[in-house]
Amino acid sequence: MLSLTTGCVAIAAAGAAGAGVAWVRGTLEANIEHNLDQVYRAAQKAVAELEFAKVSESKSGLDAVLVARTALDKKIEIVLKRVGKNTTQVVIRVGVFGDEAISLAILDRI
Repeated sequence: MLSLTTGCVAIAAAGAAGAGVAWVRGTLEANIEHNLDQVYRAAQKAVAELEFAKVSESKSGLDAVLVARTALDKKIEIVLKRVGKNTTQVVIRVGVFGDEAISLAILDRI
């Protein structure tokens, strides 16, 4: 897993390399100390390794979105935003209410 840094959210979740991960209202958030391109490729690889059905993906120089579905048809949305030259914010949402276990598994692969 790429290294994580503390985000601006105060609620920290356990797992996925510990510090720097926040679970807020069904969304998992983390800042990763790698550039957007590296994190985007890692997110694509995570979706493939976890055998999710890829629905769509798009990327610009400042952000990216990957949308996939689980075997139980839960929607997965991974949003990446460039925070700095070598820092990328990762926001993962699974389903309507969120699924912390799946979100942490995705982040762990990234």
